[in-house]
Amino acid sequence: MQQITLNHKTILVTGAAGFIGAGLTLRLLRDWPDCTVIGIDNMNNYYDVSLKEYRLKQIETLAGQKDAGSFTFVRGSIADKGLIDGLFDRYRPAVVVNLAAQAGVRYSIDHPDVYIESNIVGFYNILEACRHSYDHGAAGVEHLVYASSSSVYGGNEKTPFSTEDKVDGPVSLYAATKKSNELMAHAYSKLYHIPVTGLRFFTVYGPYGRPDMAYYKFTQKILAGRPIQIYNNGDMYRDFTYIDDIVRGVENILCNPPVQNDKGVSYKLYNIGNNKPEKLMDYIETLEKCLGKTAVKEYLPMQPGDVYQTYADVTELMRDYDFKPDTTIEEGLSRFVAWYREYYHVDPDA
Repeated sequence: MQQITLNHKTILVTGAAGFIGAGLTLRLLRDWPDCTVIGIDNMNNYYDVSLKEYRLKQIETLAGQKDAGSFTFVRGSIADKGLIDGLFDRYRPAVVVNLAAQAGVRYSIDHPDVYIESNIVGFYNILEACRHSYDHGAAGVEHLVYASSSSVYGGNEKTPFSTEDKVDGPVSLYAATKKSNELMAHAYSKLYHIPVTGLRFFTVYGPYGRPDMAYYKFTQKILAGRPIQIYNNGDMYRDFTYIDDIVRGVENILCNPPVQNDKGVSYKLYNIGNNKPEKLMDYIETLEKCLGKTAVKEYLPMQPGDVYQTYADVTELMRDYDFKPDTTIEEGLSRFVAWYREYYHVDPDA
């Protein structure tokens, strides 16, 4: 792999007010004080916008310090081709991280339009802008990194899930859009010689997280004394991956654009997961201990779009970066609960 520095570089982060996007932006500003981060986010109301504004405030506060990188925020959608082309023309990013996407498996069942707009049209706009960044002999984009998802593995029964596995059976539109992103990125890398890396994230959790995620909703309901809904009667496994591990993995990869392989493609794909699937009921029990309160449980059958298990094979991540996520759910959930109580002003004795 060929290593690049991020200092004195302009980095475009899409979805910068999102869970992973904000975490990555904060880390880049701390670790690369001479970098410039351009963040774009449409600030949609899929979940509470005030949480996105809170994340942005954290970023802007850090960027205002003398020993941190600089940050510029643009409010808008990656589905707006004119806006994206204008950003590339104005800022000429050397590194692009596409984290903007409509998330959520179940939401995609009833709201397919937003997934096509953001995950397909939006990603196409990013790819096209990267392609044209080399026009007229310009240096262009040195590395495009984009978010895929463990959802692409669908109902695969072979575990752990490897990037070499066939993923032709998505069980949700969300998963289908992410697999489409992988195919589109590979084609653009082959045709236009763009160094591209795709990242399949596995069930990310932690402070600043998304309120639509199970652990977040469980916390809200447990503290309120309301029943939590547990699908497939609790017989499910997830490779829960703590946010700091995800961000560290992304940062490592940003500095290492893939070299051209024997097929003429500068393209890599990695799983980023904890490599340790946890039983859902054990995860809930750990959350209960962190909260000091027992959940009222409502057991339900498997929901459309859900999968029984996720389990990441991170062999390639370890081989190339000597790194794998390793935060335990006890540590990760404890940090989340501490943040949650502070953010929502929850009495520790509640």
